Amino acid sequence: MSDLTRLTAAELAEKIHTGEVTAAEVTQAHLDRIAAVDGDVHAFLHVDAEGALETARAVDADLAAGRAPVSPLAGVPLALKDVLTTRGVPTTCGSKTLEGWLPPYDATVTRRLREAGVPVLGKTNMDEFAMGSSTENSAYGPTHNPWDLDRIPGGSGGGSSASLAAYEAPLAIGTDTGGSIRQPAAVTATVGVKPTYGGVSRYGLVAFSSSLDQAGPCGRTVLDAALLHEVIAGHDPMDATSIDAPVPALADAAREGARGDLNGVKVGVVRELSGDGYQGGVLRSFDAAVAQLKELGAEVVEVSCPHFGYALSAYYLIAPSECSSNLARFDAMRYGLRVADDGSHSAEEVMSLTREEGFGAEVKRRVMLGTYALSSGYYDAYYGSAQKVRTLITRDFAAAFEQVDVLVSPTTPVTPFKLGEKVDDPLAMYLNDICSIPANLAGNAAMSVPSGLSDEDGLPVGLQIMAPALADDRLYRVGAAYEAARGPVLDKLGELEAAK
Repeated sequence: MSDLTRLTAAELAEKIHTGEVTAAEVTQAHLDRIAAVDGDVHAFLHVDAEGALETARAVDADLAAGRAPVSPLAGVPLALKDVLTTRGVPTTCGSKTLEGWLPPYDATVTRRLREAGVPVLGKTNMDEFAMGSSTENSAYGPTHNPWDLDRIPGGSGGGSSASLAAYEAPLAIGTDTGGSIRQPAAVTATVGVKPTYGGVSRYGLVAFSSSLDQAGPCGRTVLDAALLHEVIAGHDPMDATSIDAPVPALADAAREGARGDLNGVKVGVVRELSGDGYQGGVLRSFDAAVAQLKELGAEVVEVSCPHFGYALSAYYLIAPSECSSNLARFDAMRYGLRVADDGSHSAEEVMSLTREEGFGAEVKRRVMLGTYALSSGYYDAYYGSAQKVRTLITRDFAAAFEQVDVLVSPTTPVTPFKLGEKVDDPLAMYLNDICSIPANLAGNAAMSVPSGLSDEDGLPVGLQIMAPALADDRLYRVGAAYEAARGPVLDKLGELEAAK
């Protein structure tokens, strides 16, 4: 493994911008790493070596000409989840329906990465249309967890998290509808952040559930995630839900937190996010993390959010309902897959046959659930009631944040399970998001930061930190303080690989 692939994004940026290495050298080192290990990991669906190196060389040319870097991350390569449109580069959303589709435009996140001089290494694997918790629902095969290739890397953004843990990329972009950034981060010992809803543009993010979807940064350190968050955040007039407000000083908050002082910070432990169904090793790791926060000077209290117990049920009515509406656009008439197009079938038959072949089982399940919940006679009983529960959960958060600055919980109730273990049990799969879903329903900011390895199986565990909307900087201060005190976790994976 190249020494360059072991460095953090912040370290790579400093070396590139001071001329110690070139952006092209850094990018090539990561492309070489992908070539060496991705056959086993399968983090990427498409590698854009030419495009990444072209961006890197442009950064090098600017620096050689004496021009300042266009951003703090200029020249640092990144892996992009395959749900964000990328002009001229395949964007499949992990589905046969969009196999081979070359978007004619960039998502706002993609455009901002280009403008920041960030080389995009390629597009990462994901559960089809972001529906899943294990990346086993991809039409192109599962991604494997670098900690144990027989285990899941989380989902839906397992490709992004696995690329980080396998040292194939120093940065990645994910999207989080019910935990799809944070849950993969937890089970791969990486950092993943769901920004405040509306804090990062959704323009060009292929929609699953429009009121819940949120793109966000993934990295191996809290500071790296903060630097990336600042690049992609900010108001976008192309997104009607985009917040027109200044982006907090996230990198500064991370640097402040890394000094290890949480005096004056009040932390709430959510009573409802623990107990039955949680692995013992996960709970013990969480208790140790809370103790560490106390040692850093934080005041820790228990907080009750009584309606969190209904979050999973509400989510699996709201998200499928919005999915049912959003996926209606894939009608075999305008773009994407089209089957039985031989002139002997009606448009309705072509549409039905195309959806039957193009959509996987989980997507079909959620479309049917959502269509039923929105149907005449059931709308108020199901979708309408779920939205009322959503309001109650939002009020729980508001009441909690009157008492504390941040809330904490385990990110996931269990460590990464074996591939194939839960594919035939949708409810068991859905329960993996029980801790992460409330923040999506309320639109709050949330982060997963590694909290060590379970004492049961030696596999990664994540600490979830939640903050009020527009207070994303609190995540980075608390997360960086905890990270500095805890010490590196992912290094242990590097040691395991070296031992092999």
